[in-house]
Parts: sequence; C-alpha cells; structure tokens
Amino acid sequence: MATTDTGKHGANILKPGTPAPNFTLNATPDQRLALDELRGRPVVLLFYPADWSPVCGDELALFNEILPDFRQHNAELLAISVDGVWCHAAFAHHRGLHMPLLADFEPKGAVARQYGAYREQDGTAERALFLIDGEGVIRWSYCSPVGVNPGADGVLSALEALTGTSTGAEAGTPSGTRS
Repeated sequence: MATTDTGKHGANILKPGTPAPNFTLNATPDQRLALDELRGRPVVLLFYPADWSPVCGDELALFNEILPDFRQHNAELLAISVDGVWCHAAFAHHRGLHMPLLADFEPKGAVARQYGAYREQDGTAERALFLIDGEGVIRWSYCSPVGVNPGADGVLSALEALTGTSTGAEAGTPSGTRS
C-alpha cells in the first residue's frame, strides 16, 4: 500500500513511511487545529492551490460528497491552501463545504513546504493528497498536475487498505478536468 505517484510535478512531496510533520493552522478566525489532536485515527490531507479556482472547487465538491465514506473509516479530512481564513469561510459557505479548510497563510505556505507541496513559482500549494495513519506516519501520497482533479479513488483505496474495510462507494475520478 505504501505508494507515491508524482511524475515530474510534486517530486519533492513526502513519501510513505515518513513521519507526518505536525502543524497547527487556523480553521476559522478564532479556532486553530493541530494535526496531533487527531492522533489515533487516519487523516487525509488535501493540499490545493486556491479557493475559487474551477478545478479546486470541483475537487473539494467531490470530497465533500464523499465525507460519509471517510467517516465510515473514522478518518478526518483536512483541506489546506495558502488562502486566508476569511477567504476560506466565504468559499466554504458558497460551495456548501463541510470539511475544515485550513489556512496555510502566514507564514505563507509553511505547512505545504514541510510536506514538499509548495509551488515556489506561483506561491500556492501543489494539488497533493496524503494519508496519515493513527500513529502519525504517512502511508500514501499523491501529487496531481495542478490543473487536473485527481478524484478520490486513490486515497479511498489507500484508506480501505489501511483500515481493512471497504466503503463500497464509487468516488468518480473526473480525470482530465482542467482549470
């Protein structure tokens, strides 16, 4: 199950077997969330370039639809971009999102950099996914081209392998979706 698929883009993302760097980020203007608060359960980190971009909106909408599948595995889904909390709040409200959108805003991209998922050339995060086990170790990672929605099949398969259970869900992969 320990796989990473990066191609040329995202070649620096953290690989399976690596301890996941801890972080604390704002989820709202007055609430912070630390990764180590979720120890004991699987965590999916979804790094994305920016709120309001077409591909990011589609990707987050897909993950929002399959939140019950993550809950079935007792897994937490955290979405992270370099946008600020007020931008996240407006975006989540507009799109009806029910997952934490964490602001890797100041210092800009610090967490994305820790995970090897920061795009220096544009000052945004890569479109990267990480599955972290209950002990805080990365068990699966994937980096998609920034203009392509990777879908959820890969991370759901990795989560099923990690937990030894199946959701039986079809998590469409809208491959070829471009911004």
